[in-house]
Amino acid sequence: MTTDKQSANNPVFERRESEARSYCRGFPTTFAKAQGSIMTATDGTEYIDFLAGCSSLNYGHNDADMKAALVEHITNDGIAHGLDMYTEEKAKWLEAYENIVLKPRGMDDYKVMMTGPTGTNAVEAAMKLARKITGRRNIISFTNGFHGMTMGSLSLTGNAGKRGGAGTPLGGVTHMPYEGAMGEGVDTLAFIETMLDNGSSGVDAPAAFIFEPVQGEGGLNAASKEWMEGIAKLAKKHGALLIVDDIQAGIGRTGKYFGFEGMDIEPDLITQAKSLSGFGLPFACLLIKREYDVWKPAEHNGTFRGNTHAFVTGRVALEKFWADKDAMEASTAEKAEILEKGLGKLADLMPGAYLKGRGFMRGVDVGSGELAGDICARAFEKGLIIETSGADDEVVKVLAALNIPNDVLQKGLDIVVDAAREVLNENHKYAAE
Repeated sequence: MTTDKQSANNPVFERRESEARSYCRGFPTTFAKAQGSIMTATDGTEYIDFLAGCSSLNYGHNDADMKAALVEHITNDGIAHGLDMYTEEKAKWLEAYENIVLKPRGMDDYKVMMTGPTGTNAVEAAMKLARKITGRRNIISFTNGFHGMTMGSLSLTGNAGKRGGAGTPLGGVTHMPYEGAMGEGVDTLAFIETMLDNGSSGVDAPAAFIFEPVQGEGGLNAASKEWMEGIAKLAKKHGALLIVDDIQAGIGRTGKYFGFEGMDIEPDLITQAKSLSGFGLPFACLLIKREYDVWKPAEHNGTFRGNTHAFVTGRVALEKFWADKDAMEASTAEKAEILEKGLGKLADLMPGAYLKGRGFMRGVDVGSGELAGDICARAFEKGLIIETSGADDEVVKVLAALNIPNDVLQKGLDIVVDAAREVLNENHKYAAE
C-alpha cells in the first residue's frame, strides 16, 4: 500500500514510535474522531471504514447506547479494574452471554474463561489447556492460518513473515493443508487422515486441532461444512481436542454469531475476542466444554483478564443486536448480498479474479499483492479505508461494520471499483498480466 506520508505530518510518530507500526503506513493521515462507519481526519476529511478495527468494531464506532452505558458506569464510579473478582458488571455480561448466545444455540455446556485482553491470549490458553488435558504436545494447525503473535499462537500461524519475527524456532505444531490448499481435486481431509494413521509419518499424536472457519488474515479461505465436520471426526478419532478460532470470523461476521454455526460440530474449545466488547475495548475469552474445565485456581491467569468496561459495552451489544438473532441475521444477509454484488463488479475488471470468503467477510483475489495494494491505496485517496489479505496480500478484503447503512456500503463498494478501474487503466503492467 502507500508509504508512510511523513508519518501523517506529525514528526513525533517517526521520531518516537517503533518501526513495527503497520496500518498507519497504508493509511497516512491522523484521525481525530469516528462515528458509525465514518472516520474523520484532523483536516476534516471523512473516510468510509471497511476495516472496522480488523473486525473489532462489528457494530461500528461509538455506538450511542454502548457509549451512554459506559459513560454512566464511569460517572457513577463503577469498577474500572477488578482482576477476576466478582463484580456486578461481570455478572450482567455473563448472564446476557448465557441467555442470548449460549442457551439459544444449545451450548449450555460451555464454561467461560476470562483470558488476557486480546485474541492471542485466548489462543494461548486453549493450547495450554489442550496439552494439560491430553498430556500431548503436538497441535495441528493449518496452512494460511493466523492465530496471534505471542510465541505459542505464533507457532500455529503459517505466515512466514510473521513467524520470522520470533527470533527462535517455533515447535510443537504440525501444519497441515487447509481445505483447497493443495489445489482443486485434492482431498486434504484424506491426506491428513493418511498422515495421522501412518505410524511412520513422523506426525506425533495431536493434543488438538485448531482452525478458523474463514481464514481472516490468510486470504478469506472459507472451510466447507463437510471439511469442518471431517476435522471434528479426525480429532475425535485420534483423541484430540477440537479448537475453533472464532476471533475474526465470529460474532456475526460470517452471518451467524459463530462462524461454525450450522456445521454440525461441537468444538471443545472456542476462542472469542475482537468484537466481544462491541466497542473496540480489549476483551477476550475462551469457551470450554464443561468436562474440560480442569484448571486449578490461578493456574492460568493475567492482570487484565476480564475488562470491566468491556463487560458494560459487551452486554449492551448483546442485548441490542443479538436478543433478536433472526433480525440480526436477516440484516447481515441483506448486506452480504450487496457486498457480493459489488465485489463481483470488482472481480469482473480483472481476468482470473474471484470472490472469496463467506457472509459479510468477503474479498476478491486479484492475483497480485502489488495490484491489491495499489487498489487499496487508491481507494484510500478516494475516501475509503480498506486492506489486503492473503499469503501475498493478493486479496482486497472487506470487513465493514455489520450495521453499516446500505447506502454507505454501496458508496464504499463504488469507490473500490472505481479505484481498481483507475489503477488498471494507468498501469500497463497490470493490463499485460
